[in-house]
Amino acid sequence: MLNYIIRRILYAIPILVGVNLITFTLFFVVNTPDDMARMQLGIKRVTPDAIAKWKQERGYDQPLMFNNAREGLEKITRTIFFEKSVAMFAFRFGRADDGRDIAYEIRTRMLPSLAIALPVFVLGLIVYIAFALTMVFFRATYVDFWGVVLCVALMSISSLFYIIGGQFLISKLWHLVPISGYSQGLDSAKFLVLPVIIGVISAAGANTRWYRTLFLEEMGKDYVRTARAKGLPESAVLFRHVLQNALIPILTGAVVVIPLLFLGSLIVESFFGIPGLGSYTIDAINSQDFAVVRVMVFLGSLLYIVGLILTDISYTLVDPRIRLE
Repeated sequence: MLNYIIRRILYAIPILVGVNLITFTLFFVVNTPDDMARMQLGIKRVTPDAIAKWKQERGYDQPLMFNNAREGLEKITRTIFFEKSVAMFAFRFGRADDGRDIAYEIRTRMLPSLAIALPVFVLGLIVYIAFALTMVFFRATYVDFWGVVLCVALMSISSLFYIIGGQFLISKLWHLVPISGYSQGLDSAKFLVLPVIIGVISAAGANTRWYRTLFLEEMGKDYVRTARAKGLPESAVLFRHVLQNALIPILTGAVVVIPLLFLGSLIVESFFGIPGLGSYTIDAINSQDFAVVRVMVFLGSLLYIVGLILTDISYTLVDPRIRLE
């Protein structure tokens, strides 16, 4: 298994380089360093000297990807892409275009993001699987029929409707929780209840239908007929055998997203004023802060690769026949 993990880590390096190259190219196709300097300094009355000083202070005074003024390897190394990329692979994220330390912002904003994403993930997983098992247990009945209708209805509604509707109904009309904001310590709970509930409900339709499909597929296999032939009750067949054999596809979808929980939710955090990494990324995109966007894309790719490796390892835990070689 150790050799497999090392090999996957080595595979991750060219993937991360490619993602970084694509991000870099796409961003600078839209914005040149001069455009970035004008945006940060103000569009009007910006002198060439001020632009040059801004670029020099932030390391944007080199050519983008190829330096004709240098010799040998310095044609590649004395470029914005190389200097920014090498530092990032060493987890030295530098400063945002507004001067703030990106690593400090990530450390301080990670906890608020996790405070929303982790309960949504755990509570959602329990609710979706329980709902799907209930529909499968009562399959071909009115419970199953109306459960599918409810899932389709939930899938058909935009997540923005759940957010705005929840804020209007629960916060503005009923005054049960604050409409937005965030606080430290236990006081943060009153700000997190509504985003967590909305996060679970907004994804309930699609996830429940997916789990229901997995369980129905397992119900048609030979081992289920064998279990029934032995006289096991339907509840034992479903919860003891079907659920266990469906763990592989469940883990495929669930474990891979666990590392990504640290990055938070872009939309939910922005609407509820949560100072997490999701809202941090949205703010960086709006202000065209390449330094922050590049780091967040890099971290997203890195955490996704970590999630895939964890998923492979989890397969060996639920099915001893699987070997990672």
